[in-house]
Amino acid sequence: MSHTTSRALELLTLLQTHRHWPGPELAGRLGVTARTLRRDIERLRELGYTVTATRGSIGGYQLEGGADMPPLLLTDDEAVALAIGLRSYATEGIDDGELTALTALAKLEQLLPPELRRRVNALADVQPMRRPDVPRVPADLLGQLALACRDRDRIRFHYQARNGAESERLVEPHSIVSSSRYWFLVAWDLDRDAWRTFRVDRTSRFFNTRVRGPERTLPAEDAAEFIQAAVSSLDEVRQTADVVMELSLDAMTTRFGPWSEGATAEGENATRWPIGGDSCEAMIGALAWVEDGVEYRIEGNPEFSRFVDEAARRMLRATSPATAGTSGAAVP
Repeated sequence: MSHTTSRALELLTLLQTHRHWPGPELAGRLGVTARTLRRDIERLRELGYTVTATRGSIGGYQLEGGADMPPLLLTDDEAVALAIGLRSYATEGIDDGELTALTALAKLEQLLPPELRRRVNALADVQPMRRPDVPRVPADLLGQLALACRDRDRIRFHYQARNGAESERLVEPHSIVSSSRYWFLVAWDLDRDAWRTFRVDRTSRFFNTRVRGPERTLPAEDAAEFIQAAVSSLDEVRQTADVVMELSLDAMTTRFGPWSEGATAEGENATRWPIGGDSCEAMIGALAWVEDGVEYRIEGNPEFSRFVDEAARRMLRATSPATAGTSGAAVP
């Protein structure tokens, strides 16, 4: 393949990843001059791709929707990965996901050589498709949300909370994540001025404002971690307690990230952090987040305090060289 043809395919790939590309940025990504970029754009137009151009300070290029894709070329590993992804798609709580995955797999298998087809078909024996009992979400809605996240478009929607309360929300979407059998939207809530998570199956009347929001930094390593912290706070709570640590609120929220939800300042150098769970065993894991060297105490739940004390004694007995191999040895 010539360098010019290869560059044209790279240009087409870039145009398909963004709704709008500023000319200088696109030329920089390709490592070409503005004049060469214009020639490459003309080549794509000659091949039937509709690429529109705008002038001025916000000028650039955009590939119109509905343009045909070039022939799909896959390596053997990519074909297997695609088959795995299609089978996983069938269990992700998407409307008609199983049927869509099966028809797509059938089309994929028709294009594969016999040996690779056998590898792909073998997945059916170890990755069965099962329809989980979870709320279904339309694939089209997930697609619209994904585009809004990619383009940082502000969106409006109607939302029904866990307690049944209904509200109209205006948010700047960041990511969509599948977790705990549900689809979640992670977004900056403009009315609450804070990061929020939303169950996609509880949204309705979706509307894209086409207003682009600023780039924001999520207070977590990634969206999956943010969702995990949010979901854990929604679990059924039967036990609660407060962890009061000798750490300022700013330092605590910096270290704990999304897990610091609900923490409040106790003066300048202390923080009160509420924890909860369906049992004492479930709550004790929260104490692992408190780093070595940070003093803290447990308040508000004598039962949990006794449980932590007894658990600490058992763990000390299990790790103490002096008591290894003995039964029922006491630890002062």
